[in-house]
Amino acid sequence: MKKYEGYLIDLDGTLYRGSEMIPDAVEFIKRLQQAERRYLYLTNNSSRLPEQVAERLRAFGFPAKPEQVYTSALATANYLKEELSSPYVYVIGEEGLKRAIEEAGCTLTENNPEVVVVGIDRQFTYEKMKKASLFIRQGAQLIGSNPDKALPTEIGLLPGAGSLIAAIATATGVKPLIIGKPEPIILRYALEKLGSSPENTLIIGDNLETDILAGVNSQIDTLLVYSGVTTPEMYEHSSISATYQVASLSEWTI
Repeated sequence: MKKYEGYLIDLDGTLYRGSEMIPDAVEFIKRLQQAERRYLYLTNNSSRLPEQVAERLRAFGFPAKPEQVYTSALATANYLKEELSSPYVYVIGEEGLKRAIEEAGCTLTENNPEVVVVGIDRQFTYEKMKKASLFIRQGAQLIGSNPDKALPTEIGLLPGAGSLIAAIATATGVKPLIIGKPEPIILRYALEKLGSSPENTLIIGDNLETDILAGVNSQIDTLLVYSGVTTPEMYEHSSISATYQVASLSEWTI
């Protein structure tokens, strides 16, 4: 089994489910620390600020600093700044996404935006969808923070950002540009932040269609853990292959 210097670690469904911590997850992170491995908490969830994500991780017992957190909101903001020169943006999303986009120098607006960005929004309404649809039909680009159809919680799988993006894409007939996993964009930025090369990095996650496919798309080895979205039965019938599979993170040798 290959030894890796860098780890990109998913959160929802991998380290915790809603308010429920996944067994062996804290011990796994502590083993990474003891082995002096570099790691980054990598999440498609765009709703929270890195400070809030780190605080939540610490409440579970994970060692975490804001600079160890990288979200699809940060990747979306980086893309808007570097590729689109910080445009005028209409955002459907929560605090983490809006703050990241503002800090990238973009102007949030409901008046002729150049880009419509959609992330998880638990106050999503028909009115927001209507505005987004009209802006896109007037020429605004559609960007999605991440394609997650469902979000693992302690009460089950809830609608994710991908569900909202799909609704707007259907309404407009426009295919969105997706930033988060499984697209290579977020992994490119995450690797830069981690300071690790693709061949020396392992991405860990519970979701075949996002975490594992992200690794496949970016030629990064993957570890699928059966603690969240994907079950062994689902994996058996999937065309997506993980480099490794475990039932628990306690099985992984660092």
